[in-house]
Amino acid sequence: MPDLPLGTFWSETAETALSQLKSNSGGLTSVEAGSRLSEQGASSGRAKGSVSTASLLIGQFKSPIILILLAAVVLSFFLGDSVNASIILGIVIISGLLGFWQERGAADAVKKLLAIIQVKVSVLRDGKPVSIDTKEIVPGDVVLLNAGNVVPGDGLLLESKSLFVNEAALTGETFPVEKLLGVLPADTPLNKRTNTLFTGTYATSGTGKILIVQTGSQTEFGKVSESLKLRPPETEFEHGIRHFGLLLMQLTMLMVFAIFAINVFLHRPVLSSFLFALALAVGLTPQLLPAIISVNLSHGARKMAAAKVIVKRLSSIENFGSMDVLCSDKTGTLTLGEVKLDSSVNVDGGASDKTLLYAQLNSHFQTGYSNPIDDAIIAFQPVDLSSYAKSDEEPYDFERKRLSILVSKGSDHLMVSKGALSNILAACTTAETADGKVVELAALQPKIQAQFEAFSAKGFRVIGVAYREFGDQAKIGKDDEKGMTFLGFLALFDPIKEGIVDTIKTLRGLGISLKVITGDNRLVAANVGKQVGLSTASILAGPDLNSMSPDALRALVSKVDIFAEIEPNQKERLIVALKQAGHVVGYIGDGINDASALHVADVGISVANAVDVAKEAADIVLLEKDLAVLENGVKEGRITFANTLKYVFMATSANFGNMFSMAGASLFLSFLPLLPTQILLTNLLTDFPEMTIATDSVDPEMVELPRRWDIGFIRRFMMVFGLVSSIFDYVTFGVLLLLLKANPDQFRTGWFMESVVSAAIIVLVIRTRKPFYRSRPGKYLMIATVAIVIATLILPFTPLARVFQFTPVSLLFLVALTLILVMYILVAELAKTMFYKCEDRRQPEKIRR
Repeated sequence: MPDLPLGTFWSETAETALSQLKSNSGGLTSVEAGSRLSEQGASSGRAKGSVSTASLLIGQFKSPIILILLAAVVLSFFLGDSVNASIILGIVIISGLLGFWQERGAADAVKKLLAIIQVKVSVLRDGKPVSIDTKEIVPGDVVLLNAGNVVPGDGLLLESKSLFVNEAALTGETFPVEKLLGVLPADTPLNKRTNTLFTGTYATSGTGKILIVQTGSQTEFGKVSESLKLRPPETEFEHGIRHFGLLLMQLTMLMVFAIFAINVFLHRPVLSSFLFALALAVGLTPQLLPAIISVNLSHGARKMAAAKVIVKRLSSIENFGSMDVLCSDKTGTLTLGEVKLDSSVNVDGGASDKTLLYAQLNSHFQTGYSNPIDDAIIAFQPVDLSSYAKSDEEPYDFERKRLSILVSKGSDHLMVSKGALSNILAACTTAETADGKVVELAALQPKIQAQFEAFSAKGFRVIGVAYREFGDQAKIGKDDEKGMTFLGFLALFDPIKEGIVDTIKTLRGLGISLKVITGDNRLVAANVGKQVGLSTASILAGPDLNSMSPDALRALVSKVDIFAEIEPNQKERLIVALKQAGHVVGYIGDGINDASALHVADVGISVANAVDVAKEAADIVLLEKDLAVLENGVKEGRITFANTLKYVFMATSANFGNMFSMAGASLFLSFLPLLPTQILLTNLLTDFPEMTIATDSVDPEMVELPRRWDIGFIRRFMMVFGLVSSIFDYVTFGVLLLLLKANPDQFRTGWFMESVVSAAIIVLVIRTRKPFYRSRPGKYLMIATVAIVIATLILPFTPLARVFQFTPVSLLFLVALTLILVMYILVAELAKTMFYKCEDRRQPEKIRR
């Protein structure tokens, strides 16, 4: 691939850059592009969408405790204790491989899902435009850019027509920047390089052609990301997992140091005491937690994909389940999204063929962002436009809210503009009457306003059409949008979706309030709100929003269901206010002006046919823009979150209780209560049922309401059920020592069996708020639980018993073990009932976890 020595390519002409990149204005050949893509490969710095197999495998053994344990294994080998060292090493490796197998499967599943919603870009190959994945762009490519497209690399502008680009992600500049052809000084700062486009930005209006010079880590955005190691903001779920990890780390370190010191004080062998303390730490630490979370989330992502919901960022599933407010536009969500033209009328409200003709000229010849309004105008009625030719275009943007087309018929040129009525009227000084006379606009202003309000009250979206004659002038710009003549109205409608009223009721039953944010005027918004069952008692309009203080908006925003006449930059403010009011906010959008709102929402939701920038900004992409699809996705998200928390409950109850019991037992026993290898085997066996938790069934009440991570709740759960577990451990100690007079090997064998079997069975109790016999567990969880119980009971009677220094137990102990387990389940059920009653009294105003 050619080397471009232009570190300051914005200071060179397009011809120079094309020459040095060995490209031309028609782009690269397919063969050359493929060669460059293969050559740059991993050095491009672009994301591959998956972690390498080696990194994933090594990651299973990066835990500080595991590393210390491996170091202790090496030390044991040197000291001649090769048998125990081999056993410990084998268990650690098996545990790591299990985690690797789980996470690898999860990563592969997510990669396949993300392939469904790849962002494409139009690029010239072999002189023809083709659509390719943004990851396949190489230096030398010539990209065609339209409104809504993301910029796939840093590049030099070759052609431009009213091209405005949002560079907020890179420069922090709020307003779109106009891009112009030219050559700039080499020392031009980043935010002044008007001839350059950057990765991470997107076109808001206009069209352009750019030469890609840098990709991946060589881009300005790539350099910043690499130097700062940028990552998405931490979700509430990730925040909770991190704090949960810190809690366990503190408990683990405290226990390790205390137990090690006590054993050394009691003159037990230092190495054995050290390995015992480390094994305790491994037993308390749920080292499979990252793998379990990945598996749960990827399993949830697959099920959500079956419900036509694609998850781009797995950690957003938790926020999806916690969401209690959903903000949405109305088009395509509440309505069919199939805009239809009802009528084209003049200022008197009569049918106007001239208004329709001029509107179709505008829609037919426009080349900007494709939208359903233009499609509806063109499809309304066949009109012969063959005598007209396009001369120029001033694309639509969200500040002017107008689109102007200059057409020619013979030597005469005519500019036709259409757009939001108020913005069209602002460019007019005259108006055309029903009989074709042109009069001062002021004379017809009251009639125009009355007609507008009449259409709006019926739920129609109203667009204004105006024109201006230009003689032989063949070019136009924004400054030419003045002195125009208002011609008439276009009344459009978008039918309400069948079943949308029931869907909104269902979402409300799931604890999710729908809030409509629309640019339409309050009359149209009220009409739609009334049809779908939303409260229209209080409608907040954009102009009123501008005059409100942040505190006033935060106090009001939860009470309003409909926000009308909202400008693009106001959407972000509304979402921030809702978040500050204590809500978990989802935002669904598919347009260019939705990008900032999607970024700031707790859950950004877009659709598969959205503009590129909306799909890029979203956490979740719907394959259909349908709230019914969203409803299914929310339920699956809550199921995923519920199963993830089940593992946390399991890992922190039985494990914590067993390790606490072990620590206490070491204080009064003259021998180690369990050998390090036995502790590690206990931990490994109890992990097997927990690995199936992603497929477990979830009680219906667990998905009825939004649920959030609560570290305090988990801490209390851990203490209560850990204490219950520990009580029955001590009962087992009493039976073994006082009733059966067990020697050290018999004691260890008996307690090992009780620890594993009780930990496996208690999963069935704590996985539900109901009595365990009223909540049916998943098939794989039940199979794994039964298999581990059977394997544990027969292990002391197999040849493996000698390897782990177990000994066969008596029939009397098996009977006693059965009674202990029955009592354990009964007491755990009673403790569960009391615990949740206390929690309900503790937090009656909060969403039940």
